[in-house]
Amino acid sequence: MKTALVGFAGAGKSELFAALAGSSASQTGRAMVKVPEPRLKSLADLFQPSRITFTEIEFLDLPGAAGAKGGGLGDRVLGEVRPYDCLLAVLDGFSGAAEPFTAEPLKQLQAMEADFIIADLAVVEKRLERIAQDKKKAKHLHDAAEESALLLAKEHLDGERPLRENLALLAQPKLKGFRFLSAKPVLWVWNVGEDKLGGLTLPEAGEGVLHLAVSARLERELFEIQDLEERQAFMSSLGIAHSVLNRVVGGVYALLGLITFLTVGEKEVRAWPLRRGLSALEAAGVIHSDIQRGFIRAEVLGWEDFLACKSFKAAKERGVLRLEGKDYVVKDGDIVEFRFNV
Repeated sequence: MKTALVGFAGAGKSELFAALAGSSASQTGRAMVKVPEPRLKSLADLFQPSRITFTEIEFLDLPGAAGAKGGGLGDRVLGEVRPYDCLLAVLDGFSGAAEPFTAEPLKQLQAMEADFIIADLAVVEKRLERIAQDKKKAKHLHDAAEESALLLAKEHLDGERPLRENLALLAQPKLKGFRFLSAKPVLWVWNVGEDKLGGLTLPEAGEGVLHLAVSARLERELFEIQDLEERQAFMSSLGIAHSVLNRVVGGVYALLGLITFLTVGEKEVRAWPLRRGLSALEAAGVIHSDIQRGFIRAEVLGWEDFLACKSFKAAKERGVLRLEGKDYVVKDGDIVEFRFNV
């Protein structure tokens, strides 16, 4: 999972990055961060494995752009975020925003959305020009299906609407390789003062869009408290139930449609990310192509059943450890052992 932080200069993006990445942050603005997964501890306590492996998420902190009045995000930022799965867009909600309170952050949001749409339009128009040239040279060089899909994308973008709002259009195979910016899911992070956290009304979630209010400075200060019990006590006193990393990861997982399944053993206890709705056969492929190729069956124990039984032996005795075929749809928290033969 690759998530890029974008935003205008002074929005607090680097403070948020510091709170998310901590000691994992590099001077290049990149960090590989372990995804919090408390369920691994219970399994590790039972199996005492040699290794505990968390899912990781990559964060990229790009330099803050000049802003809506200074030319938008800029070509460098827009180019660098194209390979990323999700965008974490930070909005300045604390440095003298005009009334109503959300006016200035909303302008930033609209400016970034406009940048994404304009950049995508440039890509579409350039490709359509190339197709037109091919048609003049020889009709057999013309891909009619691609041209049709691009024209539909252009019509959508000309209406100043991000492509993520049109899932049917994005599903067209001819558009798969373009890595459109306005098609990427966005977690809009409203960076506000500590005193605003409780009273801010955020916009409603939309297709491929979620909103989250944080105080990046407060979160960075919380992360710097080394004693975990002291940090949790301080968070509780402020009414913060979960760390900003938990909340951001939860948003990214929701936007990307991800769940977590678990594998266990004496060598390793591990968490794996998986697209929601995928089968046991596809989950096997996430681990290794050989397991998918030689798939026989999956032994599955749901997380709630594991908590109730306390052990795999008790789960077998109670009949809740199930044998599932390749079409079984894996659920979040499933503990899965794959049987295969290559």
